[in-house]
Amino acid sequence: MRWTGKLLGFLAGAVLLRANPLLGAVIGLLIGHALDAGWFATRRDDPYAVLGVRQDASDAEVEQAYRRLMARHHPDRQIGVGEVQKRKSERRARDINRAYDRVRALRGRR
Repeated sequence: MRWTGKLLGFLAGAVLLRANPLLGAVIGLLIGHALDAGWFATRRDDPYAVLGVRQDASDAEVEQAYRRLMARHHPDRQIGVGEVQKRKSERRARDINRAYDRVRALRGRR
């Protein structure tokens, strides 16, 4: 469990809100928790996270993850679903393709 953001937020909040240090500490603790939990991070930044593999995964594992995800999220496989779900599948498939292309580029294969 990460705790550094909570501790720093608690201390910074208490110091910055001198008029009411308890309120500042609580606010800082909440902000620190949000940072530690990754509420502000996006999965699109890390192509490996989008594919659901670690950075030290082999090329075969990356390929298998890509194929598995595309089989699940490809828009042509979404038969009988609503337009909203189909658009979500299209966005997800686009994100998966971008992540796979980026991993291949990072590994020096094109």
